[in-house]
Amino acid sequence: MTADEQIEIVLFDIGGVLARFAGLEVLQELTGAASELEVSARWLMSPWVRRFESGACTDEEFSAGIVQEWELPYSAEEFLAIFPTWLDPPFAGGEQLLADTSRHVGVGCLSNTNSLQWRGMISHWPHAKYFEYRFLSFELGAVKPDAEIFERVIAQLPVPPAKVLFLDDVALNVEGARAAGLRSEQAVGVAEARAVLERNGLLG
Repeated sequence: MTADEQIEIVLFDIGGVLARFAGLEVLQELTGAASELEVSARWLMSPWVRRFESGACTDEEFSAGIVQEWELPYSAEEFLAIFPTWLDPPFAGGEQLLADTSRHVGVGCLSNTNSLQWRGMISHWPHAKYFEYRFLSFELGAVKPDAEIFERVIAQLPVPPAKVLFLDDVALNVEGARAAGLRSEQAVGVAEARAVLERNGLLG
C-alpha cells in the first residue's frame, strides 16, 4: 500500500458490527416477515425511522408513528419504554478490537442511531472512549444509505475519504459509502470486522 493509499481512520457502524439490534428479530416475529433481511430493509427505509434517526422528530412522535406504521401491538407509551432495549449489549471482543485499532489509526463511529439509544446506552459503553471521530445520524441530520450523510462526514474528516475505511453490516450502506468516495467493507460482528482490519494491515 502506497502512502497515498494508506488508511488513517477507521469508522465503525455500531448496530450490527459492535452490537446486535435485537429489534429485527422482534419485528420479524410480530410482522411474520420471511427473514430478518426483509425486516432490515423495511426498517432502514421506514419514513418514521428515517425521521427519528435524523433528529427530525421527538421521541413521542416517533413512538406513535412507528406503532401505526408497523401496526404493532403496543401503545405508543409501551413502545417508547420497550424500544431502547432492542439494542443488545456490545458483542464480546468489541472493546478490545477498538483498542487494538486505535494503536495504529484513528478510530470513530458512523451510525444510524437516535438520542434514546445513544444517550441512554451507547454513550455509557466503554467503547465510546475510543470514538475520536463521532458521526451519529441524529446529530448530522441525515441517515445512511443517503449520499447526504456521507458528504457531511467527509466534510468533517481531517483526511481525504480515500484514507478512511468504513465498516458496516448492511451492503446498501457500504455501497453508499463507496459511491461517496470512502473505502468501505461489509462486516457483521466483531470477528468479521477484525478479519477486514487484519486483511488491510491495520492491526500491526
